Amino acid sequence: MEATIARELEARKATDFLPINGTDHIELYVGNAKQAAYFYKAAFGFHNVAYAGPETGVRDRVSYVVQQGKIRLVLTTPLNSNSLISEHIRKHGDGVKILALWVDDATKSFQETTKRGGKSYLEPKTLEDKDGKVVVSGIYTYGETVHLFVERKDYRGAFMPGFEAMSSDFQPSDTGLLYIDHCVGNVGWNRMNETVKWYEDVMGFANILSFDDKQINTEYSALMSKVMSNGNGYVKFPINEPAEGKKKSQIEEYLDFYEGEGVQHIAVATHDIIKTVRELKARGVEFLSAPPNAYYEELLSRVGKIDEDMKPLQELGILVDRDEEGYLLQIFTKPVEDRPTLFFEIIQRKGAKSFGAGNFKALFESIEREQAKRGNL
Repeated sequence: MEATIARELEARKATDFLPINGTDHIELYVGNAKQAAYFYKAAFGFHNVAYAGPETGVRDRVSYVVQQGKIRLVLTTPLNSNSLISEHIRKHGDGVKILALWVDDATKSFQETTKRGGKSYLEPKTLEDKDGKVVVSGIYTYGETVHLFVERKDYRGAFMPGFEAMSSDFQPSDTGLLYIDHCVGNVGWNRMNETVKWYEDVMGFANILSFDDKQINTEYSALMSKVMSNGNGYVKFPINEPAEGKKKSQIEEYLDFYEGEGVQHIAVATHDIIKTVRELKARGVEFLSAPPNAYYEELLSRVGKIDEDMKPLQELGILVDRDEEGYLLQIFTKPVEDRPTLFFEIIQRKGAKSFGAGNFKALFESIEREQAKRGNL
């Protein structure tokens, strides 16, 4: 299957009308950006990069940009109730609004996607200051989520015009997080195929992996998932849809509490998952409960030889899976908001290109244990 992924991506490169260099940033609308920035610094090891607000001439919002490795999070809070940002937070709680993509030509990206059916969020706009210029444009994807196209080849500043560089006396050490591996979206009942077709037609993405409810299920619930990738494979967006089960699935719980479709989790990469997870736990980040001992007793017979010692993997609850290209290690946080919506995945790839299909059952049973505690299973 993974060899098929590689061939598919190679074939797409020749006809890729929307070249993407990677994820530029992810913007979250939050109730208190100052406190959210402190959380991501203290708990995850991000550091301040830039700020926008009244002091920089922005009157209706404040935004803090925090970064670790190539991961940039923009945390934005409205300054009054008469705001689309306020309405977004009132309805959804804290969550991802913008998945920004780094492109060479934001104007062409907008033209190519809108002529194929993309709904405009922001027409091409040039932002300038003493450090150069950034061109931005954007379209809506599932729910109220936006893909922003960011062209920054002529910019030398901290983030983009409208922001000022920011530092702080409180700069915790990083936790080894490197870059965005993928971002997962949850869509409503019977919306999977429509969303997949949108990514294929509007964005030129390919469906490189599919999982149905026979592969992703537990005793109580099920879901379906399809992985969408751009032509060079730098950006991947798995899409989840609920499926019929005896009880409420994690996707249904998300849709109920987020009150619509949106980003379920952000997967961030590390080169040493044991070290990263130990550091995150020490800083208060909460992870899903570990699978039962039987998972680790059977691990080597299922995935073969791995470089890591089994003891710390089991102590930390880290999952392992293998594909034709290698293996991966992964673990998932509990939701980072009070609503059971957005969470993070920590992933280390040792050659594997897939997404841990062999871990789905153990993962979802762990999620169901948390759902049961909340009374939402």
